[in-house]
Amino acid sequence: MQNIDDFIPAAAAQYCQDLISRHQFKLILTKERQTKLGDFRRDKYNNYTITVNRTLNPFQFLITFIHEYAHLLVAVGHPKSVKAHGKEWKNTFKELMLPILNPQVFPDQVLRPLANHMRNPKAASASDPRLWQALKEFSPNASGITLEDIAPGDKFLFKKRWFVKVSKRRTRVLCQEISSGKQYLIPAVADVNQA
Repeated sequence: MQNIDDFIPAAAAQYCQDLISRHQFKLILTKERQTKLGDFRRDKYNNYTITVNRTLNPFQFLITFIHEYAHLLVAVGHPKSVKAHGKEWKNTFKELMLPILNPQVFPDQVLRPLANHMRNPKAASASDPRLWQALKEFSPNASGITLEDIAPGDKFLFKKRWFVKVSKRRTRVLCQEISSGKQYLIPAVADVNQA
């Protein structure tokens, strides 16, 4: 089991160690992945694995770890299949976050949007623009420009491909890849490089 104390806020370390000691699972700290911050897997022998990107800032790492740990508890408590981000997971995630939802763990600029997010947590923190923006402020590698910041019709680079911003939907933006002409929905909070 990898030690996560160096990756989370110090005020949450004992809480997380207590959670880790309650269930047997493999914890893997991965390199940065473009498509996910973490995940939970259960194999056919009921062995559990949680992965979290080691490049996340301490607040993102903590939220992601608790998110995935909630999946573990749901899998243990509900051997039959339930919706991945259904009511069982939402309730478990809320219960797990409640003890650390305080200013000793999270700075105010993260705590407020996080508390709001926890009223009805989404499948990904990136689906909540206010929370994502607050968390991004603590990420040293963030470019500072999001897709939301640029105007329709502007060109931008995203994942080594050039796009044109077409129109904003609720939390995503319809974009057209310049080389292929194909259209994609990209999260509005995605980091981009403007042309």
